[in-house]
Amino acid sequence: MSVNYGSKRTVVGAHYGLRDWLSQRITGALMALFTVVLLVQVIFTRGPIGYDLWAGIFAAQWMKVLTFVVIASLLYHVWVGMRDVWMDYVQPVGIRLVLQVFTIVWLLACAGWAIQVLWRV
Repeated sequence: MSVNYGSKRTVVGAHYGLRDWLSQRITGALMALFTVVLLVQVIFTRGPIGYDLWAGIFAAQWMKVLTFVVIASLLYHVWVGMRDVWMDYVQPVGIRLVLQVFTIVWLLACAGWAIQVLWRV
């Protein structure tokens, strides 16, 4: 009989806890900071907001790299969240594996699309 309380508690799971919690907070803070930087650029730009303004903001190489770092953070943020949802709520291992593989493929496709969009401007 296994004991599941006190100091003799049976510990199960992947033990991602602190690392994932911290990565969610760091990637979330990075995305929030990027949003503020982008909003400041838009707010303090004169003239109409259109394609030329957006193309100008993302024309600099440093902005493209920063944007891709934020997109990579977003993709990792999404992966951690979706993996946790699949692990917590999908009990059949085969279905969970299929959903995790689909999520990884989808996120890699999004990363490829982001690269194309950023370096096309």
